[in-house]
Amino acid sequence: MAHAKNHDYHILPPSIWPFMGAVGAFTMLFGTVLWVSPNVENNHPWVFLIGVVLVLYVMYAWWSDVVHEANTGDHTPVVRIGIRYGFILFITSEVMFFSAWFWTFFKHRMYPMGPDSPWTDGVWPPAGVETFDPWSLPLINTLILLLSGCAVTWAHHALVHENNRRDLITGLTIGIILGVFFTLLQAYEYSHAGFGFAGNIYGASFFMATGFHGAHVIIGTLFLTVCLIRAIKGDFTPERHVGFEAAAWYWHFVDVVWLFLFFSVYVWGQG
Repeated sequence: MAHAKNHDYHILPPSIWPFMGAVGAFTMLFGTVLWVSPNVENNHPWVFLIGVVLVLYVMYAWWSDVVHEANTGDHTPVVRIGIRYGFILFITSEVMFFSAWFWTFFKHRMYPMGPDSPWTDGVWPPAGVETFDPWSLPLINTLILLLSGCAVTWAHHALVHENNRRDLITGLTIGIILGVFFTLLQAYEYSHAGFGFAGNIYGASFFMATGFHGAHVIIGTLFLTVCLIRAIKGDFTPERHVGFEAAAWYWHFVDVVWLFLFFSVYVWGQG
């Protein structure tokens, strides 16, 4: 046949999802500007919320197509290698993203700005800032997230080495529950913070670094939840599980970032 496939690559058909995703992202950004701008009368979050809904719909529809491609055999070994390489590059970009927040925290921790900065150094933490005790709730959250990573590793081992779907589902369930628990405790910690985002460099650095990590925890929890649903439906085999593998990599990346946050921001950063 003239049009028979004679290669291992997956040639994607034209898709509207990249365009719709760009429209949703622009709508969300434009709505954010309208919402927070002091120069806009009656600024409401409706445009922002429309953008959020559109982005979420595109995520659901686009990833549903990817899952369908995987289940119908389009993800050949060559395609799966490309997906793994792409996800490794994505995690590398995330490492660079968090490096910026660690860099600003390290700089101000080692050389705090004083009243005559840069000629004189100030004090750390800034005056009036009461930091968290790292060996109370932050330590508990650290243990929770590490245990969640252990549960995901157990699930991965059960699938790849034992083809044990029951343990796969159990491990994913435990990992998701612990991830949600971590997020709730982080919100509780924020509500009891003795400092705010504005007014001092400690609060700005703390909330930007831990806040973006919290957002990644939520994304990773959703990632694992999708994998759990797919596992319950019978997806994933010891040979074909690149989606779950990517989710496990992402979750371990979140664990490692939190360990750096705990020892640098909570322990070393308290002064």
